[in-house]
Amino acid sequence: MIVTIDGPAGAGKSTAAKTLARRLGFEFLDTGAMYRAVAYALLRDRVAAEEGPRLATWLESLRLEAPPGVVRLDGQDIAGLIRTPEVTAAASRVAVLPSVRAYLVRLQRQTAEGRNVVCEGRDQGTVVFPQAERKFFLTADPRERARRRHEELTARGGDVPFDAVLAAQEERDRRDAGRDLAPMVPAADAIVLDSTRLSHDEVVARMETEVRKCQLSSPPRSTSSPGGSSGSY
Repeated sequence: MIVTIDGPAGAGKSTAAKTLARRLGFEFLDTGAMYRAVAYALLRDRVAAEEGPRLATWLESLRLEAPPGVVRLDGQDIAGLIRTPEVTAAASRVAVLPSVRAYLVRLQRQTAEGRNVVCEGRDQGTVVFPQAERKFFLTADPRERARRRHEELTARGGDVPFDAVLAAQEERDRRDAGRDLAPMVPAADAIVLDSTRLSHDEVVARMETEVRKCQLSSPPRSTSSPGGSSGSY
């Protein structure tokens, strides 16, 4: 069974997805880590983040493995190396490249095949897993999302002004919603949840209720899906 959680940055997708997966006994597929891993590899190999034959050839030679809970590049666990500001900025740039998105969609689908998975991102329910049994779109008030992100950065020792966090978030929202390739929009059959005034436990409880109702009423479907050349980050 596939459960997707899409939505903008700061809505609480990652935390909700991890908790929901644990409660359901599912695996958590961290698609954002996959984009960060590609960005890290581009920086390491000094490959330009631009569409072209060199990028396509380089991607085919990449030895990236991302089963739930693990990110390995050339056999090395790089989970601790992909959360730097430099990699974050690079991930945002490479995520709009069609060849990168096509490569990672294939990897995401292969990884989810035959597994019970909860995944989160920008277009998991619309593009990557359009046949997912249950889809959610998690959002929140922009200022509340920026406040959460600011608190997270501060807790890590960062010193970024709130206004700068809010401005960066607004720019990313515009880019994600307005791009031609896999824009960030709720799937037609997604359940939209606004987490502005909900606690983390309340959000996850609502999701868990919907998934369990789906488990009782629907037979399993194939995790594969036709076509598509984009993914989420």
